Amino acid sequence: MRNALTVSRLTKTYNDFLLDHVSFSVPAGSIVGLIGENGAGKSTTINAVLGLIQRESGTVSIFGEEKLDADIKEQIGVVFDGSNYPEVLSPRKLGGVMKNIYRSWDETAYFHFLKQFSLPTDKWIKQFSKGMKMKLAVSVALSHRSKLLILDEATSGLDPIVRDDLLDMLLDFVQEENHSVLVSSHITSDLEKIADYIVFIHEGKVVFSRPKDELAEQYGILKCGAAQFDALDKADIIVYRKMDYEWQVLVADREKMQKKYPKAMVVPATIDEIMLLYVKGEK
Repeated sequence: MRNALTVSRLTKTYNDFLLDHVSFSVPAGSIVGLIGENGAGKSTTINAVLGLIQRESGTVSIFGEEKLDADIKEQIGVVFDGSNYPEVLSPRKLGGVMKNIYRSWDETAYFHFLKQFSLPTDKWIKQFSKGMKMKLAVSVALSHRSKLLILDEATSGLDPIVRDDLLDMLLDFVQEENHSVLVSSHITSDLEKIADYIVFIHEGKVVFSRPKDELAEQYGILKCGAAQFDALDKADIIVYRKMDYEWQVLVADREKMQKKYPKAMVVPATIDEIMLLYVKGEK
């Protein structure tokens, strides 16, 4: 399958942080969720992909091209957390500005999205709520015929209704097979609803990049007492965590583990639980 985005061995060093050879891809026609705790490297990765910071090594290929030229930028819609537009403008005046920036600007589509999101066209952006500003950013991102949407924590701080509207919009967007989405979020329930793939970054490294359905259908948490834990085959343990009254062990094949350890309880694992065990557990 052709990839909309391919990141290979991306590296960036700061005084107290290392983005360490990050690699993953966004297949065409898919939604890829980028997860990780605050400070894990999600925003650094996205900024490097967009050329907003200089990477030390590694490659980024968008639509098969490593050069981020004007034609490629036209095809990328970007939504960051917070407002990135002059707040003294109205959506109507902002559309006039964008018309001069993007050669492929579609004014009809832009006003269609403003109407769809119930956004007033002549109200100052500074009078908008956070949810309204986010809907405006999405309207802009979709109105220059983007093929790849990149969203960095775009749903954080939004109420559940607005978040659900945005998630539905992303699902509609990828109905066209040449449209793709990379969305970073620490709200893993959002990604469980819409993502096709999950990329988990922890302390600057990719822990895994897997289909979401594989995580949901195969991964599990084995819960047992101390004696059972000591008897486990260490090769079956991805990570583990000692709780007050039990041990929790992340396993890659819960059905197999239930047969192998019939006295233990093996339950499905949510993305949130998988991330939590990786971050707070031990290997």
